[in-house]
Amino acid sequence: MEIQSENYHISYNPATMIVNFRGSFRLNGMKDYEPIVNFLNEVAQQEPPTIILDLQKLEFLNSSGISMLSKFIINMRKKQTSNIVVKGSKNIPWQDKSLKNLQRLMPNLVLEFN
Repeated sequence: MEIQSENYHISYNPATMIVNFRGSFRLNGMKDYEPIVNFLNEVAQQEPPTIILDLQKLEFLNSSGISMLSKFIINMRKKQTSNIVVKGSKNIPWQDKSLKNLQRLMPNLVLEFN
């Protein structure tokens, strides 16, 4: 499964349970993020034991994107079907602060920085 555009790429490998995010998400509002929400929900519907969101190569995520990711984490917390691991990069300034907020939404979320 994957979504590709001029500015970003998302792919999911069911064997490794990793959703890879690359590029920059500068979409306008939640309506434009709908295909990504649907993609993540499709991954969640498979109920893998763990979903790994690898954001290490996601250079930019605007406020609408952070909101979209936060809502996905909240839904996963409610479902309690999969553990969530988020991988970030200390080399990308927005990630340290923003990704730590995801742990507040889902305390058992595992946050790893390279």
